[in-house]
Amino acid sequence: MKFLGILAAALMLAGSAAEAAERTKLTIYTALENDQLAPFKAGIEKAVPEAEVVWVRDSTGVITARFLAEKDNPRADLVIGLAASSLLMFEKAGLLAAYTPKGIEALKPAFRDPTAPYSWTGMDAYLGVVCFNTAEAGRDGIRTPARWADLTDPALKGKVVMPHPASSGTGYLMVAGWLQSMGEEAGWAFMDKLHENIAAYLHSGSAPCVQAARGERVAGLALDMRGASEKTKGAPIAVIVPADGTGWEEEAFAVVAASKHQDLARKVADWGASRAANEIYAKSYAIVAYPGVASTPPNYPANAEAGMIKNDLAWMAENRERILAEWSRRYEAKAAKK
Repeated sequence: MKFLGILAAALMLAGSAAEAAERTKLTIYTALENDQLAPFKAGIEKAVPEAEVVWVRDSTGVITARFLAEKDNPRADLVIGLAASSLLMFEKAGLLAAYTPKGIEALKPAFRDPTAPYSWTGMDAYLGVVCFNTAEAGRDGIRTPARWADLTDPALKGKVVMPHPASSGTGYLMVAGWLQSMGEEAGWAFMDKLHENIAAYLHSGSAPCVQAARGERVAGLALDMRGASEKTKGAPIAVIVPADGTGWEEEAFAVVAASKHQDLARKVADWGASRAANEIYAKSYAIVAYPGVASTPPNYPANAEAGMIKNDLAWMAENRERILAEWSRRYEAKAAKK
């Protein structure tokens, strides 16, 4: 009996090894946060058991630049969890496969590729907020901002941080949001004044809020979900959606045209548009593509979705290089060291 038990265990192990050997590795480029990678991998591999997810992860700016640099020799099979404005650039360059995932008709219209041929699908939306340390501000007699212009108060000189727009998708959505909502001339004028109060432009979308939460800065410009998370942990911060509206972006996924595993990649794309996938997205984001799927966290700003400006994702993609070049010319001197 003992021998039979050992034999059965050996056969199970052999079967597991054989199953693992038969799985196909899919290289997926992503800007998801590190703590999101394991749940996404588990969800994909459960839905598509013949696939093995291999992540290539970095910030939005780095992944976007890397993917475009590899355009003559693409190495990814899919892109998942990257800004839609980046995927629009890839689409324009002909780097994405034309594929409409099953079930996308159930998704909110704003999360579907509006141009033919269909090549990318939105997952979740995120927006810019101000993480404002009320304890530090109170000690310095600084009033809580209600509008973006309030961040140019001289009392905030050296007390504000925000993400670098070339490194961080969060930083770029804020810059693009100001230029769209204020108009380009007024948007650059606002950023000139804001620059006087900036301590540093950080190469992370979450770091500014973390620094504000710790009291290292008074104001950190960051994402809605990071603000809610830091406040829930007990940080003395107000999570503010400015009354004049805020920029936003959505994460999206797509199959890479040059992938050698098109059938398998398309199965993953089908999963990406499913309710099950959106339930995973909702663990990290309050606004997701699938109607009725929501998981609003504690301390999430009540007026967040109403504060989202009318955003032109195609404009963000088409003007990205021009905007970043001008931004760098004006403000790069305060970029944090990488």
